[in-house]
Amino acid sequence: MTHGNSRPSGFERFANKLVGRLVALGVGPRSMRSLSVRGRSSGKWYSSPVNLLELNGTRYLLAPRGTTQWVRNLRAAGSGELRRGKFVETFQAVELPDEAKPVIMQSYLQRWHSQVKQFFPGLDASSSLDELLARAGDYPVFELS
Repeated sequence: MTHGNSRPSGFERFANKLVGRLVALGVGPRSMRSLSVRGRSSGKWYSSPVNLLELNGTRYLLAPRGTTQWVRNLRAAGSGELRRGKFVETFQAVELPDEAKPVIMQSYLQRWHSQVKQFFPGLDASSSLDELLARAGDYPVFELS
């Protein structure tokens, strides 16, 4: 597995589809959601499994793979849907500046480091806020409302 703007392998695409379908059925960790965003050119809905981070009453989506298609689509659309089982929630998203990301990145790594460590080389939950800030530009973060 690689980090950044690389495409997932065939196995990773298969696993993402499987996990996304399970989450859409309500199966899996409570923090997981199926993110649906309209394509910026086609207008079609596209879905990806994501970890929804709640920190101090605010909810965030962090893209551990960097600027993926769902990130590009969410930037263009500014809104999307989160699904888990029969629960569907529409949200608005605002992308955060790098300066706002380190605390969110640290919390994300505390919760999901074992799942995403391959996308954060040299970083973990014990990384300093300065170390996280130095790499914040690699990881888009959206605040949801």
